[in-house]
Amino acid sequence: MASQMFSCWFLVLFSLCCFHKSFASRITQEDQLQHTHHLVQLTSLLPSSTCTFPLKGSNKRASLQVFHKHGPCSQLKHDKANANANANANANAETHIEILKQDQSRVKSIQAKLSERDKLKELDSTSLPAKPGSLLGTGNYFVTLGLGTPKKYLSLIFDTGSDLTWTQCEPCASSCYNQKDPIFDPSQSTSYSNVTCTSATCTQLTAATGNDPGCSASTKACIYAIQYGDSSYSVGYFSEERLTVSPTDVFDGFLFGCGQNNQGLFGGTAGLLGLGRHPISFVQQTAQKYHKIFSYCLPATSSSVGYLTFGGGSSNAVKYTPISTIARGSSFYGIDIIGITVGTNKLPVSASLFSAGGAIIDSGTVITRLPPTAYSSLRDAFRQAMSKYPSAGEVSILDTCYDLSGYKSFYVPKITFSLKGGVDVELAADGILYVVSEKQSCLAFAANEDDGDVTIFGNVQQRTLEVVYDVGAAQIGFGAGGCK
Repeated sequence: MASQMFSCWFLVLFSLCCFHKSFASRITQEDQLQHTHHLVQLTSLLPSSTCTFPLKGSNKRASLQVFHKHGPCSQLKHDKANANANANANANAETHIEILKQDQSRVKSIQAKLSERDKLKELDSTSLPAKPGSLLGTGNYFVTLGLGTPKKYLSLIFDTGSDLTWTQCEPCASSCYNQKDPIFDPSQSTSYSNVTCTSATCTQLTAATGNDPGCSASTKACIYAIQYGDSSYSVGYFSEERLTVSPTDVFDGFLFGCGQNNQGLFGGTAGLLGLGRHPISFVQQTAQKYHKIFSYCLPATSSSVGYLTFGGGSSNAVKYTPISTIARGSSFYGIDIIGITVGTNKLPVSASLFSAGGAIIDSGTVITRLPPTAYSSLRDAFRQAMSKYPSAGEVSILDTCYDLSGYKSFYVPKITFSLKGGVDVELAADGILYVVSEKQSCLAFAANEDDGDVTIFGNVQQRTLEVVYDVGAAQIGFGAGGCK
């Protein structure tokens, strides 16, 4: 009897020991996953049908709300059907394919400009009174600013890769595309004036747009022309006007383009806000007040809101890397990439691979472009880490996709970019996957054609990060959780 009781107790203790070891092992595995992976709720990656505003707004002096032009927050679409289609972008594969197609056009234009190769001859520029110039894309994020006296509010795409700020203007002498805001009418503003074509200011357009300025025969007004990588364009008068950022931040004599001939895929916005480095960019024109500093946080999804802030006051969590010289005197903001880590796996890619073509950070490029050698290494490591999840078909330039519809939550390996100056930028989960639908979530990276092409750190990877451009100090900062 005693021996039977001993055996029972032994079995109980043995079972408890095995359970404890199994439980401890599971805890250890989950603890390790938390350090190397993001635990993601699928619903957090999908845009909702309504706009979600942050719990608290930015407390910085001149801060504008940032909206994605394809989401419910944008209000750029008038009819309900379009609004619903945009709010449920995950169910509209054609929208995503078009976005990626435009993105590829932008990338080709950036590559052509930075490599100084003449790849622009394929574009038909017969509608422009000048040669193709600073060809970029049209961007996805916009803010609202006031222009004129009395001020009229306009929704403008903001672009770190462009210098010229422009908007469509009445009387639209040639053509204007459809926009949500009323088209700006300079005749109704008491602070508007044209720049003359004989002034030194007019000549600055050549470097800023890539086109030599024109001259009106009758009024001697300076004429600008700018064309983008998707064949969108704007042509009109180079002018001065009062620009209102906030009730206390008003700029008289702001140089901008008053477009009389405009066509393109600008998503209902009124034009573009140029945040590049040329003297006519917004950053340089407002330097006395904002000291060449601006920052932004791009929202996690198209149904949430971010911000664009001018001036100092970033959080202590921001770490800075020097602006590199890759831009070769252009408007782009260069960064030096040292390496990439997936989970705990530091990719076997040397820093010299990234320095061969250099790298830039760009608010208008959607998908990060890597040297083919680096992309193959990242993709293989990512696929290995995601091997338990069912694969899905490719989407345009995205070749690594998964069907996550059967999971409420899942693990995604963390991806970290190491930059010059000892700065490690860990991407948020929102910055790793490009979600078309529940059945199609894709690795949000793509390969360049050649290892010598410039690497582009795109806006998907920047989601929810606080990105600070301190142009005066020649540095760019990154901080986690910027939109909170």
